[in-house]
Amino acid sequence: QVQLVESGGGLVQAGDSLRLSCAASGGIFSNYAMGWFRQGPGKEREFVAAISTNGGRTYYADSVKGRFTISRDNSKNTVYLRMNSLKPEDTAVYYCAADLWGSPAVVAGPYDYWGQGTRVTVSS
Repeated sequence: QVQLVESGGGLVQAGDSLRLSCAASGGIFSNYAMGWFRQGPGKEREFVAAISTNGGRTYYADSVKGRFTISRDNSKNTVYLRMNSLKPEDTAVYYCAADLWGSPAVVAGPYDYWGQGTRVTVSS
């Protein structure tokens, strides 16, 4: 059983930056592809970014490409999401997710474990 704990959310202004972290425990972190998803007010959960087990492959939603960067540190059992040039439409609860032995998926289905989420609010 893997536990995922997100942190780093908060209230920022448009144009600001944030870095989210997701700390994993209870499993072999390097065996998991990791993803970030978000759910905005009144919206369905959507894919944001994903990264392969060794960090060699990354994928992004078109809406965040060029602004967000996903990375991981397997020695720290942590995946990060660096978010630059934030927009009000980025306001959401951000979730990290782990997919054992999987390729980094851009849909929620393949992910086995989810964190509780961290809230990001971007004011205009």
